[in-house]
Amino acid sequence: MPYTIRLHRVLKAPPEKVYRAFLDADALCRWLPPYGFLCSVEHFDAKVGGTFRMAFKNYTTGHAHSFGGEFLELEPNRKLVYTDRFDDPNLPGEIKVTVELTEVFCGTDFKVEQAGIPDLIPEAGCYLGWQESLLQLANVVEPNIP
Repeated sequence: MPYTIRLHRVLKAPPEKVYRAFLDADALCRWLPPYGFLCSVEHFDAKVGGTFRMAFKNYTTGHAHSFGGEFLELEPNRKLVYTDRFDDPNLPGEIKVTVELTEVFCGTDFKVEQAGIPDLIPEAGCYLGWQESLLQLANVVEPNIP
């Protein structure tokens, strides 16, 4: 049975900077893959109805898994909803990702929900991967370099 995970963080960066990190393919390659993985983007059209294709490569083994999806909702600096679908037939179905950004006095309240994760992906591994990704996201968006 597919399952859902939810994460919450507060980032010391304005919502517009966090939002932009989801719509910039170069930024995604820097922060989205968990530790030990490299990201390559084949296609990225960040608009409602636009699609994307990318792959994560395990640096240790060289094994890569590719996936793609579609942008369903883009509410600037507030909300993103998109889908993920793996190319691997052992990872069936579609994952729906909802990201909500709320401005707070110290930056951005960040919430993410990932619904429809295939059973084959261990829940603890999914949480661990997102935790690593969010630490890397903070490293991209929190510095204010003039």
